[in-house]
Amino acid sequence: MTPDLILSLFDALGMFVFGLSGGLMAVRQRFDLLGVIIIAFLPAIGGGTLRDILLDQPVFWLEDVRILYIPTLAGLAAFFAPRLFSRIRILKWIDAAGLALFAVVGASKALDLGYGLGICVLMGTMTATAGGLIRDVVCNETPLLLRQDIYATAAIVGAAAFVIARTNGLGELAALSIGAALCFIVRAISLRFKLNLPLPKVGE
Repeated sequence: MTPDLILSLFDALGMFVFGLSGGLMAVRQRFDLLGVIIIAFLPAIGGGTLRDILLDQPVFWLEDVRILYIPTLAGLAAFFAPRLFSRIRILKWIDAAGLALFAVVGASKALDLGYGLGICVLMGTMTATAGGLIRDVVCNETPLLLRQDIYATAAIVGAAAFVIARTNGLGELAALSIGAALCFIVRAISLRFKLNLPLPKVGE
């Protein structure tokens, strides 16, 4: 497979997974069919849209509107088969998978434009978290990004691992896989063992 095809597959899978997470959240809050599909769009394309604007690149879904079928299908899957995802905990694992995929996709796009480690990690983290932040705000949920959970930190680790692997000669598929796997593992460990970043010691 060519590097472009590999990246496109990771991107498409990330959009579907994040779209599913948005759709499930909307179903849980009893939105109607249109509402579920709209909420599915927010995490699926929100972060990538912001990334492309900041990088002064054509917005990815405006170049190929067929991409929008992916979050639409994810929203429909969430609406018509919610029992498949009935346990609320599964939403966190689906979201973790989307986080991992988008962290490396965003970093890869910045790296291809010639940016260094810092900007690549920033773009990867933004791609992975900005859309979910918008989803949570619209659904009146406390954003995952702002909770104690290790969330954006996992995206930073995954994006950085991808860039380091890629710049040290690893192929696109290997680097994407390493970065995504590390991001997912860090997020999974934080969920499994309820690990959090330190909080300020107020009043001491």
